[in-house]
Amino acid sequence: MKISLFITCLSDALYPKVGEAISRILSDHGILLHFPTIQTCCGQPAYNSGYWEEARATAKTILAAFEDSDFVISASGSCTYMIHHYTNLFKDDPEIQDRALQLQNKTYEFTQFLVGVLGITDLGARFPHKVTYHPSCHGSRLLGVKEEPLALLQQVRELELVPLPFAEDCCGFGGTFAVKMADISGAMVNEKVDHVKETEAEVLVGLDMACLMNIAGNLRFRNEPVKVMHLAELLYEGVKRA
Repeated sequence: MKISLFITCLSDALYPKVGEAISRILSDHGILLHFPTIQTCCGQPAYNSGYWEEARATAKTILAAFEDSDFVISASGSCTYMIHHYTNLFKDDPEIQDRALQLQNKTYEFTQFLVGVLGITDLGARFPHKVTYHPSCHGSRLLGVKEEPLALLQQVRELELVPLPFAEDCCGFGGTFAVKMADISGAMVNEKVDHVKETEAEVLVGLDMACLMNIAGNLRFRNEPVKVMHLAELLYEGVKRA
């Protein structure tokens, strides 16, 4: 069975430790991830900006990259859900649309795969810190990934999980939204960081590095000492400490 890693642009270019953490966690459970080197952007920036022809071009590369994979694991709920848009992108081409549907059905966000497919919630990790969790919009609202990350966090030894007030409120990133409507985006992330501060958490954790990058930038701007981590990074660090 071929299980492949869809690394996504931000993780690949800016946060490679996220992909490394996912790979090492799955390796500990007997899964050697395949990494198609032709993979590229999922096409979400172009798609959201109305450049559908450009989005189709990148989507075709993704379809080719994972054509022979049995499962595809992604580090981002946002990019995972973009693959769900492929059937609409190729609605006038039934053959490619069918390939898009096949890819959609075998692509999972990391915690979806770990909990929902492998049935793993306890990695034996230890992380003696106060942690709060931000559920990104695409993962929680569109993919329906809500219980999986919490199930994993609740099994981490010595971790104190503190609820984030108004957790489901958007952080304000939204990809091109943050550029087109910067003032609104800035107000939203300011509010999000205010709520993070209320928790007095040492670490903010999430599933999507785009959102976490946005929140981390605001935290740094305000000189707040909260560490920001992808859940895979936290889990892997916790496994190493155990």
